[in-house]
Amino acid sequence: MDGDGIIHSNSDKAVDCFDEMELKQELLRGIHTYVFEKPFAIQQRAIIPCVKGHDVIAQSQPGTGKTATCLISILQRIDPSSNECQALILAHHRELALRTQKEVLALGNFLENLKCHACIGGTNIREDMRCLEEGAQVVVGTPGRVHDMIFRKSLKIDHIKVFVVDDADEMFADGFNEQVHKVFQRLPQDVRVQFIFFATNLPQVVLKVSEQFMRNPVQVLVNKEELNLDESVKQFYLFVEKNEGKLDALCDLYDTLSITQAVIFCNNRRNVDLLADTMTKKDYNVLSMHGHMNQKEKEERMKNLRTGSSSVLICTDSFARVMDVQQFSLVINYDLPPKHENYIRRIVRGGRFGRKSVVINFVTTEDKRKLSDIEQFYNTRITEMPKTVADLLLHYLVKF
Repeated sequence: MDGDGIIHSNSDKAVDCFDEMELKQELLRGIHTYVFEKPFAIQQRAIIPCVKGHDVIAQSQPGTGKTATCLISILQRIDPSSNECQALILAHHRELALRTQKEVLALGNFLENLKCHACIGGTNIREDMRCLEEGAQVVVGTPGRVHDMIFRKSLKIDHIKVFVVDDADEMFADGFNEQVHKVFQRLPQDVRVQFIFFATNLPQVVLKVSEQFMRNPVQVLVNKEELNLDESVKQFYLFVEKNEGKLDALCDLYDTLSITQAVIFCNNRRNVDLLADTMTKKDYNVLSMHGHMNQKEKEERMKNLRTGSSSVLICTDSFARVMDVQQFSLVINYDLPPKHENYIRRIVRGGRFGRKSVVINFVTTEDKRKLSDIEQFYNTRITEMPKTVADLLLHYLVKF
């Protein structure tokens, strides 16, 4: 580890084809059906060590296939003929846990008898207990509810092979340290449990926890330079001199396009509410979401997006990581994000897992430096939106 806390990979071997990883044929069918053609850089380096049972710490930028890396290795290792819980995944958000559950079932679609249960707060405890007692090879959940189910002996962990902390940096930053430790302490001591941590960054708290539980972990670091955004995401900026001009620019853009599914990002809930209210008054069919809404309201709005009754979502960064709507073909950054990593979290909504998308960044005079910093940070190029907006986007979205 160097002075600024970055771990350098001690596993440089890369396998650039899923078919060469000696995976189950049923799992390979699920991978290819899930729109995976070629492994991402993190998958090329980390799947094999995970499958072999090594403890693993993996760092990679958002949207580069971290979660799928651990899911593929888990599905390779578990025995679907047994209903015992063999893999436990902790997620720091209930929405993230639910999305991970769907990815498990999608990737493992051809594995007979596969069951995955989402163990999350805000759901009926008795129903949770019933599902767990019926059995599931993979359990993904939030730390509090997972620990509660272990304490109640509904979640039996005697046969666990793999323990995963997804987005470990965010997990510990959000104050789940104590709850995660409680789950750690309840894991079986008489059998070898594999620990896997995935993160965007590796702060000292993650490294300290890993030292307590891991044995000679394989460390896999994928640099930001390995992100090739241009393959899946076409990025543009639309210059708007002042913030006050953004709304008119968005309405002009909206009138020009036939949008099938789009997400518009703002930096705070005030902007989300203001933009949604204004556009609704102009008779645009939009939905808004932010962290201050109750769970029932959020679930209803996500349902409207999935069914197509609404096609445009206005939201904050808190939903960039956990949204499970995969059909976004257009991402609009109404506000440029305050952090570089949030830019990737936003734009991979449409482009993740090989799906193609177009990104339009609204840039004011004050934002020019920020846009330049993003280009430099990710070694990418964001070009100016041409005047023929409709023809251009129609060309890209149809072509993709």
